[in-house]
Amino acid sequence: MRLYIIRHAHPDYENNTITDIGRREAEALSSRLEAEAINRIYTSPLGRAVDTATYTADRLGIEAKTEPWAYELDLRMTSGPCEGYMAWDLHGEILRNDPWFARFGQWHTLPPLDHPKFISEVERVREELDHFTYRLGYRRDQGRYHLVHPTTDRVALFCHNGVGLVMLAHLLALPLPLVWAGFWLAPSSVSCILFDQRSERLATPRALCVGDTSHLYAAGLPVQPHGIKANFQ
Repeated sequence: MRLYIIRHAHPDYENNTITDIGRREAEALSSRLEAEAINRIYTSPLGRAVDTATYTADRLGIEAKTEPWAYELDLRMTSGPCEGYMAWDLHGEILRNDPWFARFGQWHTLPPLDHPKFISEVERVREELDHFTYRLGYRRDQGRYHLVHPTTDRVALFCHNGVGLVMLAHLLALPLPLVWAGFWLAPSSVSCILFDQRSERLATPRALCVGDTSHLYAAGLPVQPHGIKANFQ
C-alpha cells in the first residue's frame, strides 16, 4: 500500500475553503494523482481539505470519504516569546538547542511544549491514525505493521500541515518536535509513504517523498509560502 498524505491547497481560512490560487493548485494536483493511480480518497472534515480533494475525486470518479479525526490541530502557544505560534511553527533554534526534544517520551515535559493539551492531542491523532491504517489492512505493533489484509491500493488522505507532520512522525518513528522544526508541508504538497513489505507478516513505512510539489512546477505554478515564517524568497 501507498499512503499519500496531502496538505490542502492554498487556503481561504475566513471562508473555510481554498483561494483561486488554491483551485489552480488542486487542479494540477488532481492530474498528478490521476497519474499516480489513486484509488481511495479520504479527507479531513474541514472545508479547505474537502474542497481540495473534490478536484481529484471528480477527475477519478471516486467518492471522497470523511475522516472526522484528521482536522487541523490547535496547538497554539498562549504565553512566552512564541505566543501565538503553533507548535509546528516553533523555530529550530529552540527545539534543536535541547537534546531532550529528540527523545520520544520526554518532549512534552519540556517548555514550551509542556501544556497537557499538546500531548493529549498528539496521542489522539496517533491512536486515530492507527485505527485508520488498521481499517486499511495494517495493524501497528511497536512501529511495525502486521499484515491483516495487505493491499496494493494507493490511498490519498487530504489534511493539513500540523496534523500531517504528526502522522509522518508517527509512521516513520521520528521524534515529533524535530519533524515539526525540520519539515514543512507546502499547500497541495504530497508526502507518499510506502508500507514496505519484506516478509509475509510485516510491513514498515518508508517515505518515498515528503512535501513534494512537482505538480506545481509541471503546471507552471509557484509554491505558496503559507506556513513559512521568514525568508522564504
